[in-house]
Amino acid sequence: MLKPERRSAPPDPSPERATLGRDGPLVSRIGLGLAAIGRPAYITTNRAADFGVDRSEHVFRERTGELLEAAYAAGVRYVDVARSYGLAERFLSEWIAHEGPLPDLVVGSKWGYTYVGAWDLAAPVQEVKDLSLATFERQYAETHALLGDHLRLYQVHSLTLESGALDDAPLLAALARRREHGLLIGITTTGPRQADTIRRALEIQVDGVALFSSVQATWNLLEPSAGPALGEASGAGWAVIVKEVVANGRLTRAGDAGGPESPLGTASAAAGADPDAFAIAAALAHPWSTVVLSGAAGVDQLASNLRALDIVDADIPEMAEPAEAYWAARSRRPWT
Repeated sequence: MLKPERRSAPPDPSPERATLGRDGPLVSRIGLGLAAIGRPAYITTNRAADFGVDRSEHVFRERTGELLEAAYAAGVRYVDVARSYGLAERFLSEWIAHEGPLPDLVVGSKWGYTYVGAWDLAAPVQEVKDLSLATFERQYAETHALLGDHLRLYQVHSLTLESGALDDAPLLAALARRREHGLLIGITTTGPRQADTIRRALEIQVDGVALFSSVQATWNLLEPSAGPALGEASGAGWAVIVKEVVANGRLTRAGDAGGPESPLGTASAAAGADPDAFAIAAALAHPWSTVVLSGAAGVDQLASNLRALDIVDADIPEMAEPAEAYWAARSRRPWT
């Protein structure tokens, strides 16, 4: 990959920009998430076709660099990583160092899961969750060492009410200290009770100041139940980052809910778009949506995802599944 001359940040070729919350930096409406490309195994559809048999670290590093280069050239200015995404933070750090200063690139990362898959596709356990103060302190140091000042948002990974993190006063105080030093603090949510978690987090204050300023939540045409709570978060000045918008591949041509005979297939064809782009456009259309993440595994998928920006005034099909059923099915997806 040739290094372009980039003495200063080029003009953003995309007009689709938003502020990351009330006081955050300027970002692109579509961001790039590296969950699927920072480690050899994940739960997305059709990985064998996406990656083939060579799942070596070298191949994933090169693929990540190509994807980041294409995304930046297309105007993407928000990248999402996590400590548990294998080597995603390291790959991103190496790409940034190779490209030179990128002052307009904003990175959000997450703490709370530790990757234990050891780059083994068949490892029985790929990641371990622990939302303790000790994990936060350790992982923040690891993330900051790699990403430095590009790290603008640090999020509690897959926060749930049952985790107890919102009742852990020492942990909340430690998060507040990082916020006081200019780091945006956010949450990500998971499971059928996302809305409850978001509303509880909206209430959290430390020394009379709201602790969190963003939420990254699953919202898609199959699982839209968090929508009202996301609207409340946006109304409170939070950034709203939408993840899993193609439902881990289900809302694509290769997925069970994106084929040509599906409601999404019919609607996207009528709009002259592919199902993945249509699903992303449906999320972008909500006034509470700040950034919608592309989880592309390659440059072609990214290009298709970015076509969502061209879709306007489309008829959105009703496809919602019961939240409990959706999350139960997701929990059964294999790591491949």
